[in-house]
Order: sequence, then structure tokens, then C-alpha cells
Amino acid sequence: MTATGTAPRRILVRRWGQLLLGLFFYGIAVALLIRADVGLDPWTVFAQGLEVQTGWSIGLIVVLIGAAVLLLWIPIRQKPGIGTVLNVLLIGPVLDLAMLVIETPEGLWAQWLMFAGGLALLAVATGLYIGARFGPGPRDGLMTGAHARFGWKIWKVRTGVEVTVLAIGWLLGGTVGFGTVAFALLIGPMVGVTLPRLRVPEPTRPMEVTA
Repeated sequence: MTATGTAPRRILVRRWGQLLLGLFFYGIAVALLIRADVGLDPWTVFAQGLEVQTGWSIGLIVVLIGAAVLLLWIPIRQKPGIGTVLNVLLIGPVLDLAMLVIETPEGLWAQWLMFAGGLALLAVATGLYIGARFGPGPRDGLMTGAHARFGWKIWKVRTGVEVTVLAIGWLLGGTVGFGTVAFALLIGPMVGVTLPRLRVPEPTRPMEVTA
């Protein structure tokens, strides 16, 4: 097989590896943030609030929330990729497994250290699975789809949705704290660093030589 033929296959293997590794890391990262117990991102606050009220595992709730958000793609005419579907199906089970082995550390400094590690891992995980180019996560697709369908500014859609789920999650018993503020301020710039570095390049086509 020629080098030209092996390049697309190598890129495809990398894409699948990044996607699966990114989703695995994402579930672990969310578990670290939860166990740190200093505040969570809006969607995890929402999931945790539902966990408090229902008694279901938070991983199951994350799956159900992802599926519900995916249904909202229908009226905005968004089409999920395989990465979108696997995002919904895999992160929750990994999260449940990670919650079984990760415990809240003693001491506030250790909690913040765990939070920082979880946030850094989340940024890497996001860069991995989005950079694999198999489709956005269900929540990101909701924002971009609403922008494409109705012309709404993405930041307005994102702010409105996340403030709503944060408020509902807090009222249901989810953890809101300084970590919630830190997450809101830091995750964007951190993903801005990881995503360009982890994005899988498009395969290059060989140049045609004409006489």
C-alpha cells in the first residue's frame, strides 16, 4: 500500500482514538469536579439536582439529559454525527464508574486541587472529542443549531440555556459554589488552547500533475 493510501487510514484511526479517549476522559473529569465539591458547571448542577430528587445515578441522568437535548435538534434541523451519539451514550456510564472509585479529599486545598485537575482534564477531553471531527456534543450542537436556524447569537443562546439549567439544578439541590464561577471563566480559554492543538487535520489530496 502506498504512503498516499495509508495516510487517510492513519488519520481515521487517530480520529476514532481521539473520540473514544476524549469521551472517556470527559466522564472522569466530570467525576473529579463532582467529588471536589466546590461547584459545578450548569449542566452538571442540573444533573446533580435531578439525582438528588430522583435517586437515579448521575450517569444515567446525564445520558437522559443528553438524549432529551438531542431531541431538541429536530426542530432546528440539526443532524447528529456518530460522535454526538456516542457522547450521549458513553459519558454517563464512565461517570458512574469513576464515581465509584473517586472520593472527596480532605481539606479545602485538596478539593480545589482536584477541581483544577478535573477542569484541565475536561479541557483536554473536549479538545480530543471535538477535534476528532465526528460531530459536536448535544449541548454545543443545540447552540450552533439555534444560531443557524433562527439567527440568534450563540452567546445569547448559551447564556440563556445555561442560566436556566443552573437555576433549576440549584433549586433541585445541585452544588453551586465558587467552582461554578471558576468553570464559567476558565473553560472557554482552556478549550481555546486545547482544541486547535488536538484537532485532527483534514487528509490532503495528492496534487495532480498535468502535462
